[in-house]
Amino acid sequence: MLSNHIQNGIETARLVWSRLPNSEEAEAEEELFARRSNGGAGVESLDYEVIENYAYREEQALRGKLWLWYYVCLKWLFALLIGIGTGLAAVFINLAVENFSGWKYAATFSIIQHSYFAGFLVYIIFNLGLVISSVFIVTHFAPAAAGSGIPEIKGYLNGVDTHGILLFRTLIGKIFGSIGSVGGGLALGKEGPLVHTGACIASLLGQGGSTKYHLSSRWLRIFESDRDRRDLVTCGCAAGVAAAFRAPVGGVLFALEEVTSWWRSQLMWRVFFTSAVVAVVVRSAMSWCKSGKCGHFGSGGFIIWDISGGQEDYSFQELLPMAIIGVIGGLLGALFNQLTLYITNWRRKYLHKKGNRVKIIEVCLISLITSVISFGLPLFRKCSPCPNSEVNPGIECPRPPGTDGNFVNFYCSDDKEYNDLATIFFNTQDDAIRNLFSAKTFHEYSAQSLLTFLVMFYSLAVVTFGTAVPAGQFVPGIMIGSTYGRLVGMFVVKFYKKLNVEEGTYALLGAASFLGGSMRMTVSLCVIMVEITNNLKLLPLIMLVLLISKAVGDFFNNGLYEEQAQLRGIPLLESRSKQYMRTMTAKEACKNQKVVYFSRIVKVADIVSILRSNKHNGFPVVDHGQNGETLVIGLILRSHLLVLLQSKVDFQNSPFPCDIRGISNRHNFSDFVKPVSSKGVSIEEIHLTEEELELYLDLAPFLNPSPYIVPEDMSLAKVYNLFRQLGLRHIFVVPRASRVIGLITRKDLLIEENDDSAIMELQSTSVRFRGRALARW
Repeated sequence: MLSNHIQNGIETARLVWSRLPNSEEAEAEEELFARRSNGGAGVESLDYEVIENYAYREEQALRGKLWLWYYVCLKWLFALLIGIGTGLAAVFINLAVENFSGWKYAATFSIIQHSYFAGFLVYIIFNLGLVISSVFIVTHFAPAAAGSGIPEIKGYLNGVDTHGILLFRTLIGKIFGSIGSVGGGLALGKEGPLVHTGACIASLLGQGGSTKYHLSSRWLRIFESDRDRRDLVTCGCAAGVAAAFRAPVGGVLFALEEVTSWWRSQLMWRVFFTSAVVAVVVRSAMSWCKSGKCGHFGSGGFIIWDISGGQEDYSFQELLPMAIIGVIGGLLGALFNQLTLYITNWRRKYLHKKGNRVKIIEVCLISLITSVISFGLPLFRKCSPCPNSEVNPGIECPRPPGTDGNFVNFYCSDDKEYNDLATIFFNTQDDAIRNLFSAKTFHEYSAQSLLTFLVMFYSLAVVTFGTAVPAGQFVPGIMIGSTYGRLVGMFVVKFYKKLNVEEGTYALLGAASFLGGSMRMTVSLCVIMVEITNNLKLLPLIMLVLLISKAVGDFFNNGLYEEQAQLRGIPLLESRSKQYMRTMTAKEACKNQKVVYFSRIVKVADIVSILRSNKHNGFPVVDHGQNGETLVIGLILRSHLLVLLQSKVDFQNSPFPCDIRGISNRHNFSDFVKPVSSKGVSIEEIHLTEEELELYLDLAPFLNPSPYIVPEDMSLAKVYNLFRQLGLRHIFVVPRASRVIGLITRKDLLIEENDDSAIMELQSTSVRFRGRALARW
């Protein structure tokens, strides 16, 4: 029995390993991904509209209340699983990063007691090994795992699917790649990749797992439409932010404000529940790790930069320097967006086209430069004497070698001295920010050290962002902002000598200002900053600097994610239409288009010819009325036509309408579901004989009989709002209708299920045209 289990396990392992891509396959996929992303050809619109064809309506009629309860319960179960999965993934990433960093710093500080050069070599080798593992995973296994992933996920929730962003391979590459890039000391964060990780977990649950790696379950494959998958991915995005910052409410608001284009109250409940589950999972892991069972994880651990013991109040005089922090954040944030846009564009056009080897060499060089700067610059700084332990009894100076905290003794001649620049560099990013935010540590950092770190880290963050590794910009942005914020705080302390001013408070405001100036978020970022600092009294100040920094940044360019989405060829529909659309009609917008349509009864050869000569994803279907008038009877999708051509069971000899009563025996709605990978069937993969090409196909049972239609003289701005808010992929432009058959008002949408015929007759009068004024409510 045991031998059979072992043999089955070995065979399963071999099968999974055989499915993994070799370097040549991954390089070809990466080249395809890059080529498609550059021109926007690698993206495909999603069908959020319900295709109410005959198969869909027949399947809905067969579903009873039991199925509906199962459907709702499974949605809540998936919300629970998304929260648990994302929380565990965040715990694993943080545990690995904290332990790798802890081992690195412990080994470095142990060796520099004897030789600084040997410690320098160990430090470089440790960082280089972790970074190489990250870039190797991305280039040879999961090319879609590079970057933060938030622009791609934002595009997905906006109605645009980019190839490969939600696959199981991308999830694995994102998790392990983030560990290598962040643990290797690059000027990157793990918070953006965690959002992508949550979205991947949600998508995989929605499709029942990964069929390619034989990790799927049939009973989970109930969410077959893009609309249902969109809701799950929204839960995953909120879970990623909640796990990254331990900010569940901030995660919900981030999904609402930043990444989604469509929202409803039922989705709010599930997103809120998912974020709450994440908070419980993360807190449970933190409680377990505080007992010392997780190595270096637990003391530095998840982000909670508690400054509740800091500045209790602020005066009117401090509002001016706080406003200045907002202006600085807007300027530096806009400059950061513009520089990363230029460098990433140059990198994609000239550098990354040369292959994976160049990408690996590039990341290795940046890792070496980062290691040299972080190790070498503190050597040129003079050490400062430790604060008086009697006056500051809660401060340990210097801290024990290899542990987290303030006051690092690095290249100091006296045991009671510390190196303020090393205190920032020789820490994980979470610990470094905690040090910058720390209260009751006046004059811990000199202005020269803070300015040096600001210039170097800002430059490293600009250069590193866009390389072939998973990269987030939340935490690096917080580090940059907290540095100049503390500089302004030092100035305020010297200028207003009688005020109770904490430098850590200004560091927090600086962090908020830079994120607002770069990412252009307001409400969600404000809540996240309050949650991660545990200080509600600073809420008005955070709101002030966010409003100012966003206003200043918007004057120069778009937000970071919008710029990166545009660079990647993701056609996002922003929340507001352009000004020129207000004076442009729908007819003018599509006047240069040549409409390609099908008749209801169409020859198979004509379908194949049109699909091969056009790349459209939807086609109008027309029929002729009794008086010879051409009528539009619906919309047929390209993917549905390909399914019909591949199955061949609906082909008929006669060019006359078919009997739709037999359709349910040949098809069900799941036959027309598009794979989540968006790769589907192509027309080149379908092979038909000469006899089959001469047959006919009746499209009426498979088309969407109720597509959205707008009159030709509707303004393009109104069409834009309708298109975006409903998540449409196609919309018909038709001539002005000749007559009105009814008018639906609010009353008609509130009809009660009542047998009283008088009430029903009264409520139905508003949709009847009786030759006089229509009833309105």
